[in-house]
Amino acid sequence: MSRYRGPRFKKIRRLGALPGLTNKWPKAEEDLRNQSRFIKKSQYRIRLEEKQKLRFHYGLTERQLLKYVRIAGKAKGSTGQVLLQLLEMRLDNILFRLGMALTIPAARQLVNHRHVLVNGRIVDIPSYRCKPLDIITAKDKQQSRTLIQNSLNSSPHAKIPNHLTLDLFQYKGIVNQIINSKWVGLQINELLIVEYYSRQTKT
Repeated sequence: MSRYRGPRFKKIRRLGALPGLTNKWPKAEEDLRNQSRFIKKSQYRIRLEEKQKLRFHYGLTERQLLKYVRIAGKAKGSTGQVLLQLLEMRLDNILFRLGMALTIPAARQLVNHRHVLVNGRIVDIPSYRCKPLDIITAKDKQQSRTLIQNSLNSSPHAKIPNHLTLDLFQYKGIVNQIINSKWVGLQINELLIVEYYSRQTKT
């Protein structure tokens, strides 16, 4: 299944806020939320929607998300928490969380177009896994800095998570440590996602 490129409002009407996909809300937001409270959902649908929420927020294909779930399942610790850490430490998400891009698709475009350096080297792979002490900067070109400055000027983020540091004047972000699950910027039940995939493999 390919990455979703359709109407973004359609997804947030069904799944709720997806800040990585869009920072806008459709009109009659409260009405939509209130209506969703009265829809009786099956346990399968609840797990499916949590999985879809994660997938659309981070801009992943189904195959990519399944790959991350399998990696998390082989790692030490809670599979759900490791899964969130893997996704949060992606380069495109780090740029988004720093405010250098307004959405994760916008961050992915910055990386694909070679506007971003990691530790002084161009990285054009959005899924690049950042590590503690990595330094993310804009390429020393006017176009790159202008694109990132525009995002920083209009960034909706009220607070940068504790595992990151932003230097506005140098267009530089620093990864201080692996993210703690409490800093994940998405209201989600990761255990339901793990359950969804475990049940899929059993059928």
